[in-house]
Amino acid sequence: MILDIYKDSFEYSAKDLKTLLILGVTYFLTFLVLPLFLVYGYSYRVTKVSVEGMINGNDPLPEFDNVIDMFVDGIKVVITYVAYILIPFIIFFLFAVGANAVGGYGESVLMAIGILITVVLTIAAYIMSMFGVANMANYGDSFSKAFDINEIIEIIKSIGVARTVGAFLGMLIITGAICLIVFLLIWFVFGFFGIITGILGFNMAAGGIFAAGFILSYFVMLLIVGPYTLIYQSRTTGLLYSLH
Repeated sequence: MILDIYKDSFEYSAKDLKTLLILGVTYFLTFLVLPLFLVYGYSYRVTKVSVEGMINGNDPLPEFDNVIDMFVDGIKVVITYVAYILIPFIIFFLFAVGANAVGGYGESVLMAIGILITVVLTIAAYIMSMFGVANMANYGDSFSKAFDINEIIEIIKSIGVARTVGAFLGMLIITGAICLIVFLLIWFVFGFFGIITGILGFNMAAGGIFAAGFILSYFVMLLIVGPYTLIYQSRTTGLLYSLH
């Protein structure tokens, strides 16, 4: 079932190249901050469609329209993510303060324990935040449902804790693999021609080829890979949530 979700999300994310490119341009403009909320607002729409849809169904990619509503949804999503991820950071800060007060050998032990707990809590916070957004989408955009901890925990239990954690970790590994493969492919091509050009004595041209490879990989990651993996993760989350 989890593999079916991954397969569906792969195919779904590339259904509409026009929408993918529009999202990519918006993704590229996130350094202006405000477009960031549109990006997460769109990802929320993908999650919402997925929560209400089915695996290997014919769900279309949401339209990139009604930007005011999408912007508001994006704010809610970002607040949800930040609120959950703050918890492990606060815990780590408390351990760091405590370790500093203890000093000596106890400081190292306490910091090691703090780091371990923080890693576990970060994974938990990530899963809770993703399901929190899905829960909000499932209840008609009710923001409070993103923080209904008891209900979200029950949903995770009904799907299976190990199954849920494994699915999310697998999703992150696949996302990282997609980014790495695309990056390496671009650099393999440009690196090959750059090295050949350098061997032939055209050092300036080789430098230009390497620079072009860097620029291309940067824009491909921002305009295509970033939006694709964002849709992929949102789709996977929505479908996984729908299993409960």
